[in-house]
Amino acid sequence: QLQLVGSGGGVGQPGGSLRLSCAAAGFTVDYYVIGWFRQAPGKEREGVSCIDSSGGRTNYADSVKGRFTVSRDNAKNTVYLQMNSLKPEDTAVYYCAAGSTLLSGNLPLRPDRYSYWGQGTQVTVSS
Repeated sequence: QLQLVGSGGGVGQPGGSLRLSCAAAGFTVDYYVIGWFRQAPGKEREGVSCIDSSGGRTNYADSVKGRFTVSRDNAKNTVYLQMNSLKPEDTAVYYCAAGSTLLSGNLPLRPDRYSYWGQGTQVTVSS
């Protein structure tokens, strides 16, 4: 059974940093594009970032470019989202998701392109 487990959420201060992890169980992430998404209360789920299966190509939403970095360690079967220069508007539940390697061409940030989802981890940015 394919399973993604997200962790690392919590409370961060404006201007601070948090790192999220997404660990895969039951499959190897090497063959999947991994995306990060977030959903704030009352808002639709939105794409934040994604990374191709080799880790050589990434894509970011404009709202997080220059502040967030996605990376992967295939040996640990884990993908990370380093979040720096946090803003209150980054507050949301963050999800990781796996999609077919066929997504590597354009690395979409659309949630409906991803098949397997983690349980979500809460990130709150507040002073």
